[in-house]
Amino acid sequence: MYYSQLYIPTLKEKPAEAELISHQLMLRAGLIRKLASGIYSFLPLGVRSLRKMEAIIREEMARGGAQEVYLPALQPAEIWQESGRWEKYGKELIRLQDRHNHEYCLGPTHEEVITDLVRHEIRSYRQLPINLYQIQTKFRDEIRPRFGLMRGREFIMKDGYSFDRDEQGAAQSYQKMFEAYRRVFERAGLRFKAVEADSGAIGGSYSHEFMVLAESGEDAVLACSSCSYAANVERADSLDLFEISPQEELKDKEKKSTPGRRTVEEVTQFLGVSPQRLVKTLIYQTDKGPAAVLVRGDQEVNETKLAKALDCQELLLAEGPLVEQLTGAPVGFAGAMNLTLPLWADKTIEGLKNFVMGGNEKDVHYLNLNWGRDIPSPRFADLRLALPGEPCPLCRNPLDAYRGIEVGHVFKLGDKYSRAMKATYLDEQGQEQLMIMGCYGIGVGRTVAASIEQNHDKDGIIWPMALAPFQVIITPVEWNPGTETTTSAQEIYEELTGAGIEALLDDRPERPGIKFKDADLIGIPVRITIGPKGLAEGIVEVRERRTGTVQKVEKGTVGPLIQEMVRQGLTA
Repeated sequence: MYYSQLYIPTLKEKPAEAELISHQLMLRAGLIRKLASGIYSFLPLGVRSLRKMEAIIREEMARGGAQEVYLPALQPAEIWQESGRWEKYGKELIRLQDRHNHEYCLGPTHEEVITDLVRHEIRSYRQLPINLYQIQTKFRDEIRPRFGLMRGREFIMKDGYSFDRDEQGAAQSYQKMFEAYRRVFERAGLRFKAVEADSGAIGGSYSHEFMVLAESGEDAVLACSSCSYAANVERADSLDLFEISPQEELKDKEKKSTPGRRTVEEVTQFLGVSPQRLVKTLIYQTDKGPAAVLVRGDQEVNETKLAKALDCQELLLAEGPLVEQLTGAPVGFAGAMNLTLPLWADKTIEGLKNFVMGGNEKDVHYLNLNWGRDIPSPRFADLRLALPGEPCPLCRNPLDAYRGIEVGHVFKLGDKYSRAMKATYLDEQGQEQLMIMGCYGIGVGRTVAASIEQNHDKDGIIWPMALAPFQVIITPVEWNPGTETTTSAQEIYEELTGAGIEALLDDRPERPGIKFKDADLIGIPVRITIGPKGLAEGIVEVRERRTGTVQKVEKGTVGPLIQEMVRQGLTA
């Protein structure tokens, strides 16, 4: 492709609306343009990178045994009502009515559609397993679209769904897709971690997120450098460093005045106890009513784990007036004594003895409280937020913290949708059985943006070879048809494109400095610079975008050299 024939509307200045570097560079390099909040048009360079990402996905899906379909984006309300998600999904679901007043939504995902399709076609165990996927536009009415392609209202996603006879088969399908996703992101040249994750609105019993590691990532990840353990903080577990002595004797309960001492630090310093000896009482409002949650003074509640334990859709920390209404005490003095609310506690305090807790009375705390004697035994569960530095649950080495961008998610759905929508098959004995499902998603545009978050410098994008819109850019320092410089550039271009190399020839009558800046901005991995001084010696310059390394090579050898550089870049 000749540069002058390609639509690349680059920008010199950083767009004011763009916060993330990927958003800035995708706008500046002419990959995308904003139509409305959270809605973007893809321009030629952006489309080329998208198509490369999609090609990698399609190849690895085929290798993993998945078959491509294409499903409707417009989905009738009836199937969402069958699954129970029409009411539960929330305001992110874009709902509409047709001229006949029938209700529809624009699909944010396709569990209902694929289950409806398969339940009408699959009859026998002989037809299973089956794995179907698509690459399609999705719609979610984000409350605050931001960060360009990272959080939009319209986006391109690969979503796939497996159907198996039983849990064993579903586990095999899950593992195949897990490995396929690893290959996808490795081939895309990304640094990533596969982490245990919460399943969220999709549901299911088990899931992994694929996180591209980047300081700008919205998600926090805890991972062990000594073993394979890694998890999103919403899911992460860790071993507790505080040891409880089983020999400790129970002491007498003691009421203490703690005037104005509300915070953990204030209370523990005033009473001369460690934060591990204080139990905080937090009141939460849920769609199932209020609940009291107990965690140690040095710990924080993990609200994702809590919502799952309470089996609720809505969860909100209660504010002062409600806390005082339910406990009789202002915030900072609430306790679990004599509460009539459902009582939940983190499992690390199950064996705790002689602890401190608010007295449900202003300016009062109690010392030496104990389960059963003073406080009804709550329901214990893993409710706390794991922290970096705490021991790995598998090998006891410290956990490290990372920031990540979620680009893929694989779920074990079980029979959540097949049971609700009656997706069954007949087994070998002719008995009706529920299909066991898995779900597998990749944010295509988000992955391209995440690649830029990982691969850039002050001058622009540094594309991995696999996602680069072009593999090499040929930059003659002057463009004047008939001159040796222009002729040589055209000859090299013809040689490379003839060998299957994706080359961009900068044929613009611009100064060399402008051409070099644009080449760096759009991030093409290899630049060939051709000028009359070098050609006088039969030499051209080959520069790697990532390292800045420049080689002076004979013009006649540049073709094989570039082919080898591209090959290595694609297999790195």
